[in-house]
Amino acid sequence: MEERENIRSTSGEDAATESAVLQLLLALHPIPVTVEDVVRETGADRDPGERDALDRALRELTGAGLIHRSGDLVLPSRAAVRFDELMER
Repeated sequence: MEERENIRSTSGEDAATESAVLQLLLALHPIPVTVEDVVRETGADRDPGERDALDRALRELTGAGLIHRSGDLVLPSRAAVRFDELMER
């Protein structure tokens, strides 16, 4: 039972990290942002576990088509930017 709860909380924490990263990129858009900028802004530079969570979030957001990575640069996808614009209305 405890293992199942741990999986759920980890999944929830990962979703929260993904949300925080995407919100950060949308707030800074169209300013170019590097992975290291995101690391510093989220505080992941102070905790290896947080850095792992951040790396997972970047992979998941890229896989979902919500962000693009070009070398060390990360930026929200056009669809993510448009969705953010619609949500602000």
